[in-house]
Amino acid sequence: MSAAQAVEAVFRIESARIIAGVARIVRDVGIAEEIAQDALVAALEQWPESGVPDRPGAWLTATAKHRAIDLVRRKETYARKLAEVGRSLEDVPPPAEPADPEDIDDDLLRLIFTSCHPVLATDARIALTLRLMGGLTTQEIARAFLASESTIAQRIVRAKRALAKAGVPFEVPYGADREARLSSVLEVIYLVFNEGYSATAGDDLVRPALCEDALRLARVLAGLMPKEPEVHGLAALLEFQASRIATRTGPDGEPVLLADQNRARWNRMLIDRGARALRQAGNGPYSVQAAIAGCHAAAVRYEDTDWPRIAALYGRLGRLVPSPVVELNRAVAVSMAEGPEAALPLVDALTREPALRAYHLLPSVRGDLLERLGRPGEARAEFERAASLTRNEQERSLLLRRAARL
Repeated sequence: MSAAQAVEAVFRIESARIIAGVARIVRDVGIAEEIAQDALVAALEQWPESGVPDRPGAWLTATAKHRAIDLVRRKETYARKLAEVGRSLEDVPPPAEPADPEDIDDDLLRLIFTSCHPVLATDARIALTLRLMGGLTTQEIARAFLASESTIAQRIVRAKRALAKAGVPFEVPYGADREARLSSVLEVIYLVFNEGYSATAGDDLVRPALCEDALRLARVLAGLMPKEPEVHGLAALLEFQASRIATRTGPDGEPVLLADQNRARWNRMLIDRGARALRQAGNGPYSVQAAIAGCHAAAVRYEDTDWPRIAALYGRLGRLVPSPVVELNRAVAVSMAEGPEAALPLVDALTREPALRAYHLLPSVRGDLLERLGRPGEARAEFERAASLTRNEQERSLLLRRAARL
């Protein structure tokens, strides 16, 4: 590996910790990221000549912190800033490596709670979290969400400005504020994973790299907050879901339905990780979804799936977070547990839900039920309608093929 490749690899792994450590000093995530980038440039300049250090992550961290301290000293508000970060910074150089692992954990928690602050819109939280915590470039984020690079760049810049303008403190909140902020953090990670697991638009059904980034964030958060049951619930859910990614598409990227997936190719290591995380989960929405995913993972064959339990779990989820989408999923489980004739009235009732008017999976599910009930003409019309609503090309092709067969 060349020095430049080493810099890139180390920075990708360590960037979140570097930015978090610097943000604790400068109290601004935007400035912290700029200083981290300065340290990266310094490494690119020095490592080709001096060689890659034995502890490259510590080298980058120390360089970034040293520059952060220099910046604080140069500020006109030096005295106030110095009081915030501790007067010991005046005479003590930055450490070669973090002295206390718990300090690192605290800084990472502060960073993720800051980047997911509710003052930001959801799309801004996602972009900023992937940038700061995931180490993704603007180009990578833009490609993942099928947006232009300039759009994502502006979104990240506006997010940093909004945090600075609102005076969002670089801290881990407590009490009710912490609970509200934690739900925002979990939601961002969940949304990132879902976009990778089932892309809303574009030519690809699955974007595994995005799933991997979300799963990594969930694991980091579970390690940082081991006493939060819903954090483990989310981690368990993503582990279970990720175990099936390799089987969700065929050779040409076409969707493979759950009933047709080769379960021998499901990743047993991820399933085992999910089961361990589920044992530490609670009774919240992510934990219940993890239990549902665990039921699928436990079934050696599709025919072995415990559909009555899954239907019951969806009922519990619907009471926790009432949603027409949850009810649609419950209807699918009911159709498998009790037959399509029991589920069709549930789905028909959902056709009056305004929130599902443009949701392609509603006519898709209804088409499947009608096909199983021996009503091919009506089923075909539903599949065609579903195809007209989806923005994902692979899903559209699948739905049109199902319609054509009828």
